[in-house]
Amino acid sequence: MIEVTRRYSFSASHRLHSNAFSEAENSELFGKCNNPFGHGHNYEVFVTARGPLDSQTGRAFAPEILDNLVSTHVLAAYDHKYMNTDVSEFAELVPTTENVALAIAKRLADHWTEAFPAGTPRLRKILIRETDRNIFELTL
Repeated sequence: MIEVTRRYSFSASHRLHSNAFSEAENSELFGKCNNPFGHGHNYEVFVTARGPLDSQTGRAFAPEILDNLVSTHVLAAYDHKYMNTDVSEFAELVPTTENVALAIAKRLADHWTEAFPAGTPRLRKILIRETDRNIFELTL
């Protein structure tokens, strides 16, 4: 088995705010990330898939298939959006980068077999670089 990772990027804004908490609690919990006007990031997303090496092609999968899947179901939904209102998953869910990673994984998993009907490769990992200091990794 071999793992292949592709890098993608999108720009989006969000406000870390939960309706379960008061304004004061949100401010205490999320600090400057609770700014009522939101704030933005240039996200880098690394998607890793794992599969057997094809002896004829020398590849685990055609990367353009993964590129199309990510472009269609992730980048189109997230790029240049205010996640709190423009991305359906975050109507009630706080758009922390941890939740963004989970939402991206679900979006990809929901369409994975359409893109890869043979059952391989398998989605293995989502890594998101929100800032130079904030990096989140979801292993599946």
